[in-house]
Amino acid sequence: MAILDEWKAVAYDNKQDRYHLEKFWNNYFEKEKGVYAILLKNPDKVYKGTVHDLAEQFGLTDLEMAGFLDGIQESLKEPNPIETMEADTEVSLCYDLEKLYRNMVDARAEWLYTLPEWDNIYSKDKQHDILISQRKSHTVHVKKIGRNDPCPCGSGKKYKFCHGRKGAEPLPGYEQ
Repeated sequence: MAILDEWKAVAYDNKQDRYHLEKFWNNYFEKEKGVYAILLKNPDKVYKGTVHDLAEQFGLTDLEMAGFLDGIQESLKEPNPIETMEADTEVSLCYDLEKLYRNMVDARAEWLYTLPEWDNIYSKDKQHDILISQRKSHTVHVKKIGRNDPCPCGSGKKYKFCHGRKGAEPLPGYEQ
């Protein structure tokens, strides 16, 4: 079993009671925060080594390192083979800073994108601009049609008798 599968089995164990799972995640998030603090203190440094070596370097277990690598994967310049990696797999932490910040915002990981180390990388204004643009990039505006409005398909019928009736094909871009 790949180490990432082991991590997922532990981290997303539905058999665990809520208290233990919450305690597990809070503990992991504190460790994750510490790793990012180290990475952001020297953002140009590329960390390389086996999963086990990096885990030791950052004070994590091999499983926690697998979880960390899974979390940072989308921000890496070159992805690691996380699906098949084992403790002795060579990995690299060469990440794109802005992409990392944006992914932290996307994940709603406020404890990460508000780390004080970001202040040495981006001004508060730049952080705010990235935060706002990232949040806006996921805003979906859906056009709402009233029941008695004419159907936008151009049939001339009221919406409720055309595309608004039960079982009718929904119109793309409109909320039903």
